[in-house]
Amino acid sequence: MQFSVTLETLVFHELRVHNAAAGKHRPIAYYRTAAGAEVDFVIETRKRQADRPPRVVCVEVKLASRWQRKWGRAMRDLARLASVQVARMIGVYTGAREYHYDGLDVIPVERFLHRLHAGDVF
Repeated sequence: MQFSVTLETLVFHELRVHNAAAGKHRPIAYYRTAAGAEVDFVIETRKRQADRPPRVVCVEVKLASRWQRKWGRAMRDLARLASVQVARMIGVYTGAREYHYDGLDVIPVERFLHRLHAGDVF
């Protein structure tokens, strides 16, 4: 088994635990473009209504000590669609540095998990 799949599974498990424990019951899905680009997790924080699109938080997980900007491309592509409102884009990785650029928060996995369970992600 690849370790990157293991890390994604860990994050998915923690998203589900927080979702249930906090009583949020938010749909968690993934997004894939026709070209094959994917966003690992898309959490719906507001349902679609007649006058506005659904609001989502996107999370991309990478097993890497350095974040590559290209990994945020699928999230930014999703954010450009009129059919959805991307409230937040988060990159989770195994590096040590936390930073923000182009609307994307890049967070080391341990800090992400702490923030998730503190209610600071969704």
